[in-house]
Amino acid sequence: MGRPAAFFDLDKTIIAKSSTLAFSKPFQAGGLISRRAVLRSAYAQFVYLVGGADHDQMEKMRQFLSGLCAGWDVQTVRDIVADTLHNVVDPLVYDEAVSLIEEHHLAGRDVIIVSASGSEVVEPIGEMLGADGVVATRMRVVDGRYTGEIDYYAYGEHKAAAMHRLAEEHHYDLSRSYAYSDSITDLHMLEAVGNPYAVNPDRELRRQATARGWPVLVFTRPVALRSRMRLPQSKPTLAALALGTAAAVGGAVCVLARRRLGRDTPGRS
Repeated sequence: MGRPAAFFDLDKTIIAKSSTLAFSKPFQAGGLISRRAVLRSAYAQFVYLVGGADHDQMEKMRQFLSGLCAGWDVQTVRDIVADTLHNVVDPLVYDEAVSLIEEHHLAGRDVIIVSASGSEVVEPIGEMLGADGVVATRMRVVDGRYTGEIDYYAYGEHKAAAMHRLAEEHHYDLSRSYAYSDSITDLHMLEAVGNPYAVNPDRELRRQATARGWPVLVFTRPVALRSRMRLPQSKPTLAALALGTAAAVGGAVCVLARRRLGRDTPGRS
């Protein structure tokens, strides 16, 4: 018997926005995108927040972001994210998500962030949150620059496949593990574990959660992370499956508050 782990989607599950789009202004300040692109990113963020994230919307987001980053210098992206991470992400982290991460760690479970955003964004956020590993999208890089093509897209069924691979490598028991997401596009991810949770679910995920008896949680309190937890020391992640920057996953905002977790039995709404 392996031990359980906890798998979290990132955007609109741990943080209140698209993680990649949240960096549009720092990317403009760093000379990567134009003011027009910032405005387009702001519009995309708005559509993403209010419209959910079905497959068609995710495909449009993927095309927009992969095209936007074509030609970017990879090291410049990493430097901008490192320099602006706390200013951009700190106010967006859900207090309820931070509490769940803390509770899973106290129960001895590894916490893995599984996100369709790229690891130049996801890995620093994961480190800031004290996550034990990340799964993220990998963009193709040639001569230190993004080509605009995607080598690995951490989306849909690929998330579940990555979770099964991690379970084999690190001896996780998925039947006793937990998964949290807001979007119907992460249905495979939620189905992969014995304890799935819909967080701020979009309409279709809420329908599935109701039909299957899955608990539904609401996260409503973005908080400055520094006020909630001591920032961790740098450490290697368990599974950095990506080195890219690409699309983000999400859902819409709804439902009820968190409860304290037991060793293996979380609270239900």
